[in-house]
Amino acid sequence: MASRTHRRSLRTRRTALISAAAVAAAGLGAIPFVMNASAATDLAHQALPAKDGWAASGTGTTGGAAADSAHVFTVSTRAQLVAALGSASNTTAKIIQIKGTITANTGTCDSYASGTGYSLAAYLKAYDPSTWGRSKVPSGTQETARAAAQAKQAKAVTFTVPSNTTIVGVPGSGATLLGGSLQLKSADNVIIRNLTFDSPEDCFPQWDPTDGSTGNWNSAYDAVTLRTSTHVWADHNTFTDGPTLDSAEPAYFGREYQIHDGALDITKGSDLVTVERNRFTNHDKTTLIGSSDTDSVGKLRVSIHHNVYTGTVQRAPLTRIGQVHIYNNYYDTTKVNGYAHSYTVNSRAGAQIVLENNYWKLSADRKVSQLVNGDDTGAIAGSGNLVNGTVTDVAAAYNAAASSSKQLKTGVNWAPHLYAGRESSAKNLPASLATTTGAGVLNSAGTVG
Repeated sequence: MASRTHRRSLRTRRTALISAAAVAAAGLGAIPFVMNASAATDLAHQALPAKDGWAASGTGTTGGAAADSAHVFTVSTRAQLVAALGSASNTTAKIIQIKGTITANTGTCDSYASGTGYSLAAYLKAYDPSTWGRSKVPSGTQETARAAAQAKQAKAVTFTVPSNTTIVGVPGSGATLLGGSLQLKSADNVIIRNLTFDSPEDCFPQWDPTDGSTGNWNSAYDAVTLRTSTHVWADHNTFTDGPTLDSAEPAYFGREYQIHDGALDITKGSDLVTVERNRFTNHDKTTLIGSSDTDSVGKLRVSIHHNVYTGTVQRAPLTRIGQVHIYNNYYDTTKVNGYAHSYTVNSRAGAQIVLENNYWKLSADRKVSQLVNGDDTGAIAGSGNLVNGTVTDVAAAYNAAASSSKQLKTGVNWAPHLYAGRESSAKNLPASLATTTGAGVLNSAGTVG
């Protein structure tokens, strides 16, 4: 972790660099990341504007903005990315600019399995519910072999991100991490911007017959995962399952053989995170906030705003415990490429969600009562949400259809105060977010265009 003195110096630098903060503080509306021309700060050196969600709390989030010239890297290969990231313990401020497509996998599924004794056919035979049963998780020779093969793949596709780092796509280069997982573990002060993440494909999903009423296949890698990490800003990225979609996978034991996990997961007591102006598409388990019902109380504070969700199934997000502000997002529930909407926002395990001024395009096969859900301890408050252009109380619609044991609470114990870019009405979101979200819309000055 950086010292307090070092973090204060970063905060001072951020204040000098970011003019958009003054716009937000003055309450002048949604002007995303308009930089002061005299500051001449490029995209790679920008920091999170003041008041821009939970990640702006305290010392704010500056990433690698203070990096000297020796710690600004432009990378276009996996080896260069690994070298630029360096050790997780090296917290010197750094900027890593990704140019073009970096392919994470250095091998194939067969090469990762080689020498482990694993084969899918043998695994399916060993854990067929008709013989193995449904009351215990797999163990024994084939499960040990599967885990060994998965560990070999993990060495290729996972990248650990240290504190005080900015990772940014070079504008106009189609910056993409193909099949890779950025992992923040006990990291602080990280910025991830302008990148396309083609989600990592787990060659070796695990069968768990005890997961749910009929069991599930579970994979290992998120495109971006936060564990015990703080002050993180994820901005203008695109998350997708391409090039291989879940719809192309077979079913085993009556369940989809799912090779993708989360797009952007925030777990293990991570805190002070802002997720904005990203596009999530062609994905199932989109964002998990809190890894269990006993994750860290007092943390998991996250702001999610001005994102677009199309062809997503669930977890946008699923929230446990934390104080989460979800505003000015656009959700389209239309089935896309086999990804059929299940629900959008889930509040459980005492989560305190403020959900306001979002827009849902509701497809004919879905109901308003299916947009949110949770348990009898989760809360969803807020107003100004539109469904097909009509102001709708989505929590009330859910409660009207839910059983008495699954009723959402509609009051929260906190009030959001970090509102940069907040739009007071959701009516224009479908149009305005269409051209201002996701990777590839920012130029070198950090503005849209």
